[in-house]
Amino acid sequence: MTTQTNIGSPIKVSVETFYVEAQSQPEKDKYVFAYTITIKNHSLCNAKLHSRYWLITDANGKETEVEGDGVVGEQPTIRSGESYQYTSGAVLDTPVGTMEGYYLMRNEFGTEFKAPINVFRLSCPNILH
Repeated sequence: MTTQTNIGSPIKVSVETFYVEAQSQPEKDKYVFAYTITIKNHSLCNAKLHSRYWLITDANGKETEVEGDGVVGEQPTIRSGESYQYTSGAVLDTPVGTMEGYYLMRNEFGTEFKAPINVFRLSCPNILH
């Protein structure tokens, strides 16, 4: 489980990760992870999440970039002082990896800005000390 918050951005992103043992196949180098993201809007105006960018890196150094509109099929508008939460997943070839990236946001005045997502770890239980 990982929790982190961004410093210096009006949009704070917290992450909690989970290893999904039932869908993983370690004998085939398939490790499935889920993550729950909470996006909190600390700014004075509403902000819409337009797109996402992820850099996923496994323990072998293999990097995968993921870009797309919204998250889990939605482009939510997060009101000032409110939050939005969703759960998604990633599949790695190794039992440990990392994710990082950003959300491209637009405030109600049309100004676009990036809300950074600091690096967080995906790992099987008891793999790291």
